[in-house]
Amino acid sequence: MDSRPSEVALFITCLADVFFPEVGQDTVWLLRAAGLQVHFPTAQTCCGQPPFNAGFQSESRTIARHFLQVFAPYEAIVTPSGSCAMMVRQEYPHLFHNEPEMLALAQSVAARTFELSDFLVNVMERVAFGTSWPGRISYHDACHLARGLGVREAPRRLLQAVDGLELVEMAEPDWCCGFGGAFAAKQPDISGAMLREKLRRLAAVDVEAIATSDGGCILHMNGGLARQGITGKRLLHWTQVVRGRRP
Repeated sequence: MDSRPSEVALFITCLADVFFPEVGQDTVWLLRAAGLQVHFPTAQTCCGQPPFNAGFQSESRTIARHFLQVFAPYEAIVTPSGSCAMMVRQEYPHLFHNEPEMLALAQSVAARTFELSDFLVNVMERVAFGTSWPGRISYHDACHLARGLGVREAPRRLLQAVDGLELVEMAEPDWCCGFGGAFAAKQPDISGAMLREKLRRLAAVDVEAIATSDGGCILHMNGGLARQGITGKRLLHWTQVVRGRRP
């Protein structure tokens, strides 16, 4: 993009819509604080990642086609999920590789789709929002954002700009939590082993909360913490911390 946009379309994602509506509220607050007009296309649905990961490419293509039609008119599309952003940016062009017109549209929309922290820091060049969160937190690198999109520093820069906050790195912050969507259900033993090792790292770091970028990670790790009886720590979406809104 040659210049900063003045307006964006919000893609809220399934998990935020169902489980974390406050993430959508915080996202809108941050985008407006960055001087943007925020649109919410009400026809939006899923990005199609669940069927795509399960091998149902035809069904995923149908969902993706709808997504592209809904979001094509907008200058920029922003989502508070690295997982969904990666689906649109990297997988949509693969889905339509045999349809030249749809491929061109997929590539165009992919280039205009951003995970929120990446968008704020690297497109809008905005880091500080004048908020505060006194305390110590750590950050978990969700796989799709860190490995898939290569975004690691942007959420950390946003967190470090919050007044009173001390960001404490845990050991191997990009160690996968074991969620992986349907993977956690299809491979529970492997997923559980990955989660237990991740929780060991969480328990070892002296913080009150761990911020991350994806709802699946939050659900999976908070569930694990509860089952193991680990208290005094919780997973939060980083938008909540950057906005300075405690639960």
